[in-house]
Amino acid sequence: MTPVSPWWRPDIHADRRPFLMMRGRIVGAIRDWFRAKDFLEVDCGALQVSPGNETHLHAFKAPLVNPDGSSEDRYLHTSPEFACKKLLAAGEKRIFSMVHCFRNRERTPLHAPEFTMLEWYRANEPYEQIIADTVGMLKLASRVSGNALTWRGKTCDPSGEAEYLSVAEAFSRHAGIDLLATLSAEGADRKALAAQAEAQDIAFAKDDSWSDIFSRILVEKVEPQLGQSRPTVLFEYPAVEAALARVSPKDPRIAERFELYACGVELANGFGELTDPVEQRRRFEADMALKQKLYGERYPIDETFLEALETMPEASGVALGLDRLVMLATGAGRIDQVIWTPFN
Repeated sequence: MTPVSPWWRPDIHADRRPFLMMRGRIVGAIRDWFRAKDFLEVDCGALQVSPGNETHLHAFKAPLVNPDGSSEDRYLHTSPEFACKKLLAAGEKRIFSMVHCFRNRERTPLHAPEFTMLEWYRANEPYEQIIADTVGMLKLASRVSGNALTWRGKTCDPSGEAEYLSVAEAFSRHAGIDLLATLSAEGADRKALAAQAEAQDIAFAKDDSWSDIFSRILVEKVEPQLGQSRPTVLFEYPAVEAALARVSPKDPRIAERFELYACGVELANGFGELTDPVEQRRRFEADMALKQKLYGERYPIDETFLEALETMPEASGVALGLDRLVMLATGAGRIDQVIWTPFN
């Protein structure tokens, strides 16, 4: 990795300072937006029993030493999701959290090992409302900055109507793939997706799973086309790619999961939340078994989170990368330019 000059050098800080000043204005406007809609800001602790149970997310381990000298493994959270859902189970209705999160193996112009996640949840409110909220957040950031969203020569104006595109439509339009033909209520057909990918000259490894091939197509063919000139809401993800989301009542092959894109950059990931603890355990265990196979490690399941799901109301929620939103709203070229004290 190319050495990064210290951010605290006065000349470097002077270059970054306009981005940071605008960050403060955007954050202030976001907080005002939530307060006007009767949301409560919650402060979720970073040290957790489990950092989350997604296969490809990598956490920082933080051993906890007790007064008697014994120790227990703890982790810095990759998202405040589990804590927020416990608060929904406790009775909160509309909450938002703007906290630092930690993810290992992530250092690129769009990724930082420590970053700020903005998450919010609505109890007993529909998934479509959370999608509308998220589109509105892009409009807000653009309005405060006075700029369209930009990234590497691409421009996205969120002031008008967003594009709504199902994952199946996006794969058909941008990759020539009939995704739903590879899915059933029971799962995914790797052979069927591989055959279509080969026909479209999409390269993949012999031992790639259905999910691996899906991700290759998404990253290489679909994502670069999203959020061009206007934001794209990519919705109705395959159920096998939505471990924390409800299955759609209209088609068991898909789930209530969406992502929001601008300039080809993913900014947010949201769900109609799964509240079935039995099904959630099954998904966690399957994902951790795959993580063990791929990376030789697994994270514990937070049993208190599964207990909380038993009383958690129906809800919808979303996680938005605040730093990325500020980057695109200010025209910054790297994520460290919009973080006050970036890791280097």
